[in-house]
Amino acid sequence: MTRTQPTARSSAATARSSAASARSSALDATAAPLEIDPLLDDPDTRIIVCCGSGGVGKTTTAAALGVRAAERGRKVVVLTIDPARRLAQSMGIDSLDNTPRQVKGVEGPGELHAMMLDMKRTFDEIVEAHADRDRARAILDNPFYQSLSAGFAGTQEYMAMEKLGQLRARDSWDLIIVDTPPSRSALDFLDAPKRLGSFLDGKFIRLLMAPAKVGGRAGMKFLNVGMSMMTGTIGKVLGGQFLGDVQMFVTAMDSMFGGLRTRAEATYRLLQAPGTAFLVVAAPERDALREAAYFVRRLAAEEMPLAGLVLNRVHGSGAARLSAERALAAAENLEEGGIVDQEPGNAPVESPDTPGTEPDREPPASGSSPTAPAPQADSVTPSVTSVTSVEQLTAGLLRLHAERMQVLARERRTRDRFTALHPEVAVAEVAALPGDVHDLAGLRAIGDHLAAGRSTT
Repeated sequence: MTRTQPTARSSAATARSSAASARSSALDATAAPLEIDPLLDDPDTRIIVCCGSGGVGKTTTAAALGVRAAERGRKVVVLTIDPARRLAQSMGIDSLDNTPRQVKGVEGPGELHAMMLDMKRTFDEIVEAHADRDRARAILDNPFYQSLSAGFAGTQEYMAMEKLGQLRARDSWDLIIVDTPPSRSALDFLDAPKRLGSFLDGKFIRLLMAPAKVGGRAGMKFLNVGMSMMTGTIGKVLGGQFLGDVQMFVTAMDSMFGGLRTRAEATYRLLQAPGTAFLVVAAPERDALREAAYFVRRLAAEEMPLAGLVLNRVHGSGAARLSAERALAAAENLEEGGIVDQEPGNAPVESPDTPGTEPDREPPASGSSPTAPAPQADSVTPSVTSVTSVEQLTAGLLRLHAERMQVLARERRTRDRFTALHPEVAVAEVAALPGDVHDLAGLRAIGDHLAAGRSTT
């Protein structure tokens, strides 16, 4: 018979656990659940932007929202900027590119399309659409442009904004879900239009544009005389050929700079419009929620509509009533042999080979030697090992449960700290899954968790 004896230590631990649960319940009451299905079903919701720090599951969240919205009747396109290409794999598509591709296997009346931003191709499309053929070719062949379009700081964020504006202008989908770029700062996406404007308005760019604005021989004279000292210095640092490429690029792009700035500002206003909803995605970790809190404040300052927080990969337990303290105490008692009382009815049965007993044996077969020992299995070791291994296994499981409960408590404290600071932010929790999501079924499961609002595992 197995029993536990109440101790002062366990009573205190129980009291602490009850107090912690009471505090958690009080804080939970202030956090409104994030209602995902009404957000997806609302025809006025045209853009959902999933943002947050890197590695918190933005891509998976965006894909799961897309699947759920499509299966509830929306015509959806998911734009991802994730170079890991997990979105294509989970949706059963060989590869994604700058063209939306329809996802097969969606169960419902809607449609789902997916695409992955090709930064350079998007930049090329801008040039081709807003310059005549000869000027477009001059720009596309320019070495400085090729470097700029392939990896210039901030280009990816701006091109994401540009592609979002293009998708919205086409009006082919009634819902666009954007997975923001994986960057060190989750605010880069919002800052892209301003950084572009600062770049275009910079003194260096305006100085390089001056000859084009003057034009003809006067412009060349201005360039040769007025900039001789500057170009000589920069040429020594960057190389004369590079400076020439920059000047040619700026001259060719002069007529397009205004359009770039105008579209960036238009997309920024689109993000502020009532039809847009921001979802901040975070993990239940201190650093991720700290950045999420900063993003919440920034969105409020920029007057952008925040729908709520998606708290991803939340751990749970089916035995949450057993606290970490009680589980550790029970494991210690098991390991010390103090939790199992050996009563007469539960005493282990002695092995037939135990000294002092006479085992029952069949009479020897005819022709065999009565003194020859019959082969016998070692029955002592399995019996002892069985009892020991069960106790050790139970103690190990109790310690694992204690570790899980400690993780749950840490995540709960971190979440409650965020909730206390931002009680106005609705929260949806997604349970941590045992493995990565690789298919539509996994994305549907994520969508179910999002709709439920609370992790249940």
